[in-house]
Amino acid sequence: MRASGRSAVVLRHVAFEDLGVLAPILQEAGWDASYREAPTDDLGDPSIEQADLLIVLGGPMGVYEVEAYPFLTREIAALERRLALNLPTLGICLGSQLMAKALGGRVFAGPTKEIGWGRVELTAEGRASCLRPLAEDGAMVVHWHGDTFDLPTGAIRLASNVHYENQAFGFGKRALALQFHLEADSRVLEKWYVGHAAELSAAGVSVPDFRALAVGMSDRVRARARHIFSVWLRQIAVA
Repeated sequence: MRASGRSAVVLRHVAFEDLGVLAPILQEAGWDASYREAPTDDLGDPSIEQADLLIVLGGPMGVYEVEAYPFLTREIAALERRLALNLPTLGICLGSQLMAKALGGRVFAGPTKEIGWGRVELTAEGRASCLRPLAEDGAMVVHWHGDTFDLPTGAIRLASNVHYENQAFGFGKRALALQFHLEADSRVLEKWYVGHAAELSAAGVSVPDFRALAVGMSDRVRARARHIFSVWLRQIAVA
């Protein structure tokens, strides 16, 4: 990615869950993105706290599994520092749950495993936000989670659905948390079908059915993600 003076640090939990379609969007907007591996890299490195943008991606563990995955404690601490300083931060799936925890919210196992394509319903604040395209007829996102969280104090709920009240929230003018995945198109998902094969089998999810829907919607998914993330990146640049 071209040097721009604007650094985006990306915390990754498993190699196959990366920026996906968000990578070229960042590049075209002039962001210089670099990955840090959350389980093994130094999460206290000043480059994380001082980055112009921090993106925290998804992963298969739960925020509350700190005994098994002690790096989560360091990750939450890094998010606490950034959010207290109103620095631009984006959390996706596990990343959104870590943001909720860093803001004092409770993270816990949800009522059902939600894996597959589905809609979200935007709140009035959500319809006025960068997420507005998700209110369009037929707009669907990838759900892939079994945990949820209480809305943190001071956060604004942006989206819900029938299974989970908190699907997205904003905090201040420069932090966005998405429980669902906008970065995953049909190409990205091919890696997930393999990496999460055991989880898909246990949940009784049909990979051929999942794939068929993904292929059919891939162009619209990429266009919608481009619009949403591009608008948000412009907003945080002026906030």
